[in-house]
Amino acid sequence: MTTPLARPCRWLRAHPAAADALLALTVLAAVLVGSFLGPRDGQRAPGAGLVLLAVAGCAALTLRGPYPRTVLAVTSALTLTDLATGGDGPPRTQLVLAVTVALYTVTSRTGRPAAWRIAAVTVGGLTAAAMAFGPPPWYAQGNLGLFAWTGMAAAAGDAVRSRRAVVAAIEERAVRAERTREEEARRRVAEERLRIARELHDVVAHHIALVNVQAGVASHVMDSRPEQAKEALAHVREAGRSALEELRATVGLLRQHGEPEAPTEPAPGLGDLGRLLAGVRRAGLPVAVAAAGPGTPGVATEDAEVAAALGQLPAAVDLTAYRLVQEALTNARKHAGPGARAEVSLLRGPDSLLLTVRDDGAGPPPAPGGPGGHGLTGMRERVAALGGNCTAGPRADGIPGFQVRATLPLPRTRDAGRADGPGQGLLRTR
Repeated sequence: MTTPLARPCRWLRAHPAAADALLALTVLAAVLVGSFLGPRDGQRAPGAGLVLLAVAGCAALTLRGPYPRTVLAVTSALTLTDLATGGDGPPRTQLVLAVTVALYTVTSRTGRPAAWRIAAVTVGGLTAAAMAFGPPPWYAQGNLGLFAWTGMAAAAGDAVRSRRAVVAAIEERAVRAERTREEEARRRVAEERLRIARELHDVVAHHIALVNVQAGVASHVMDSRPEQAKEALAHVREAGRSALEELRATVGLLRQHGEPEAPTEPAPGLGDLGRLLAGVRRAGLPVAVAAAGPGTPGVATEDAEVAAALGQLPAAVDLTAYRLVQEALTNARKHAGPGARAEVSLLRGPDSLLLTVRDDGAGPPPAPGGPGGHGLTGMRERVAALGGNCTAGPRADGIPGFQVRATLPLPRTRDAGRADGPGQGLLRTR
């Protein structure tokens, strides 16, 4: 609700010089009214000298904004002059109103230690002057009133300064919290975009590579062996359908809440590894698989037994392991050359999953900096997001070929200490 004084107050806040001038006129009126109409109690009658001192002191208040300490010094000096020229009667203390305004301004705009030193000097000096130049006793009502007015002005200024500091601190914390929320939102958006980009790359690169190989086979044998061409085209259709399904599930993550047809299929994992390996083999790359876990005797070398051998894995680790195998086999199919074979090894230890994909092809390794080189970068980013490590490069056993090796950390279970040691009898051939 807007009050009648709201507009004038806003105007005065927008024009501080006019506000100071209005305050100076108000103080001058209070000083003159108190001097001429108030009880005198033996004080000398006000004359032209008091009027001049009052006008000079109140005029100085118009500059209290840019020069607060100077204005305090001027008003204090004029008040001391008025006290010193009081003769034998009680000193006039009406001019101290200008000092209280100036002292309030200084203490409200100065740090607490300096403000209290200035206030102590001002209050003590004026009170001592009033006691010294006035008749006894020293605890006269006028002297105590001067001390009370100046002391309250200093206390009020300090309270206002403290409140301004608290409000400024609250506003700063609010701004900092808002900035932190914005940065966190931008970070989350960037991470989500990167995750979706990795998913799209893995899906498209793998399935399109299979489509490309089978389409090439179909084109080559279309005239001489039509039955084989039909089989290759059937593989193309199946790979395309799988790619569309995974793309639909991935792009569905971008839907807004409440939109229809949200994806309900679970994310792929090592339970789908058999289907992945079958597609790679149909594309012409023989793949052998071996898996071992701490709770299983021996080594699983059949596609259907891999998931059971490794046991239940965290969803993030399961998806990452699947994508790593998918991308590594896609690169092997594209770069290993004809006649190459691939091996997939999965070893679950007490606190990590060791994944190795290697081939024995003589073709050039995938170039991380060249076109289409986002696969290796995406693999490293996926593993780093889980706190693991991933290396990719030539095989270290002296055999020609390329190798991808990743270690994915796992939450430690209670029976991890009873697990068998890693690497028992790990087979790499079927």
